[in-house]
Amino acid sequence: MINRSALYSDGTKDYRIPVEPKEFERVKLRLRTGKEKVTIRLCIITVKGETETISMVQEKSDNYFNYYEASLELKDEPIRYYFEVNDEDSTCYYNKAGSVDRLQDKFYFNITPGFTTPEWAKGAVFYQIYVDRFYNGDTSNDVENREYFYVGDYVKKVEDWYQYPSAVGIREFYGGDLAGVIQKLDYLQNLGIEVLYLNPIFVSPSNHKYDTQDYDYVDPHFGVIEEDCNHSMPDGIYDNREAYRYKKRVASKVNLDKSNELLKTLTALAHERGMKVILDGVFNHCGSFHKWLDREGIYKGEEGFDTGAYWQEDSVYRDYFNFKEQTWPENKNYDGWWGYETLPKLNYEGSKKLYEEILKIAAKWVSPPFNCDGWRLDVAADLGLSREFNHSFWRDFRKTVKEANPEAIILAEHYGDSREWLLGDQWDTVMNYDAFMEPLTWFLTGMEKHSDSFEESLYNSGTAFEGLMKNAMANFQTSSLFTAMNELSNHDHSRFLTRTNRIVGRTATLGPKAAEAGIDKGVFREAVTVQMTWPGAPTLYYGDEAGLCGFTDPDNRRSYPWGREDVDLIKFHKDIIQIHKSYEALKTGSHLMLHSGYGSLCYGRFDSQDKFIIALNNTEEPIDISIEAWRIGIKDTDTLSRLIITSREGHLLESVMYYTNGGILQLQLPPISSVIIKNFVEALNVDNKR
Repeated sequence: MINRSALYSDGTKDYRIPVEPKEFERVKLRLRTGKEKVTIRLCIITVKGETETISMVQEKSDNYFNYYEASLELKDEPIRYYFEVNDEDSTCYYNKAGSVDRLQDKFYFNITPGFTTPEWAKGAVFYQIYVDRFYNGDTSNDVENREYFYVGDYVKKVEDWYQYPSAVGIREFYGGDLAGVIQKLDYLQNLGIEVLYLNPIFVSPSNHKYDTQDYDYVDPHFGVIEEDCNHSMPDGIYDNREAYRYKKRVASKVNLDKSNELLKTLTALAHERGMKVILDGVFNHCGSFHKWLDREGIYKGEEGFDTGAYWQEDSVYRDYFNFKEQTWPENKNYDGWWGYETLPKLNYEGSKKLYEEILKIAAKWVSPPFNCDGWRLDVAADLGLSREFNHSFWRDFRKTVKEANPEAIILAEHYGDSREWLLGDQWDTVMNYDAFMEPLTWFLTGMEKHSDSFEESLYNSGTAFEGLMKNAMANFQTSSLFTAMNELSNHDHSRFLTRTNRIVGRTATLGPKAAEAGIDKGVFREAVTVQMTWPGAPTLYYGDEAGLCGFTDPDNRRSYPWGREDVDLIKFHKDIIQIHKSYEALKTGSHLMLHSGYGSLCYGRFDSQDKFIIALNNTEEPIDISIEAWRIGIKDTDTLSRLIITSREGHLLESVMYYTNGGILQLQLPPISSVIIKNFVEALNVDNKR
């Protein structure tokens, strides 16, 4: 009989050699089986839908397993494949869903010859920074009270760094800037961060800057304001002194150039520390303040600037936007993203010049002298007016960026199935909502990621967690999965620590203090344990490690609590990040679910050298779990060592030894806890690697 529990293959280095084969290169594929006698066929599906088969031969064996292999010469086109396993009495198949009796297209393994993602990004520890709320390193560039009028009212300078964001906080500025990021590089490096992801930093009137005003320059309020306006306002088109002051501060060429220089400094300093910097690219839409539209008249009449499309029908930017009616001057009838007038949608289909301009921007910031390390792409699937055009644009975008900087990453925001963009010719990877944030949040808290609802049926359901993860992870190629941004929180959703209180609501209805009530740091530690051991790139949202809470936008954008940090949580993050970084198996190793029950999960991460067991108990009672440790290659002669255990009280690095019996590990877990256990050989060297 076929031992289905023994079957295993994936796209990692132990089962695909090389992991990222080039066009026309020979690739070796492996399948692991039990010790029983079987015959294996590698079944390859071509782009034409034809199936070719290759008989596999046994290559080697060990205590528990036989390993079969076959090799094939790739062409310059993608392939999909699965394995057919036969013995005298039965047949089954092995694909991304595991051992199955029926095949489904979505679970085929796949290879795109020539598709690679940057090695530095695989399993790297990212840190997302919402710049205005991270640290104020230069008070001279702060937004001033009533400096300008934005979306119906004047902007406000927040004097109390620890003040909660208002329920409608779009005009509040706390003063965080790039100088602040630079001054906190020591902190970030000591925490173990490898990649900085900055929310938008280009010129924009908002604190979030997803309404870009000028893609060519860093906003001086995040950069440098050296040239200011302290003289009288001239006569002319300005209807208030604040608008004129904003214009002179933000549109000053001196300030813009010096702000760009500051980004160069930040990137260079990060690179000296071995850290990367990626930028947020908002290319589906810009802001109504943008010089191309200039609805607010910021650039109108200024020397060196062409008239914006809002004011003049024959503007050089006329076809950058889709105007529905001809009503110049002051044409308000343009397409806005989701209907927002302040977010005019860019009309790529109608303007070759716009298309080329954005591609130049894409290359500019990842090239010398700025040398940024890639892009996170905002609402990337929305760009353009059709799916076909969207794919065409991102193919050109990828080609442009990779030619400018082959090691740059292209990482898109996307909800749902991303498969059609992850074929190797468009995005490298995505923000991992479907195969990380959402299933883990449902399991540990039962909460929707905005804290807008609680779902009892998903809370503590190991079966649901395993099914959701299996289905979503099948959408990734291996190279994309290991670089996927695994976040617990970000600027669009409630803080994970707040979700642990299982309170449904938002700051506008409940107030910000409700986001801090009844939180469970033990559940949060469980989540971080998974974050640091699940396939992908663990991504901290600034302040999560310090205990920040918050309902969804804008409450999730609280300022980093400098001087008021939860030092125990920071220490926990340092320790578990170091464990993650110390072992290649936790970055690019294989993954296998070993157990899922009510409130409990267990899975393995492993390669030929290191074997890890990660287990969680999300219930209020101790539980005993029988774990088939043999399935990840752990033998009864091995000694296992606990690297870390977490609870509501904190975490411990104290080692505890375990042994298996008949390949089974009997493990008792305290309430609301998580553990990482590793085979003995390297476990004793953890402290030496810190």
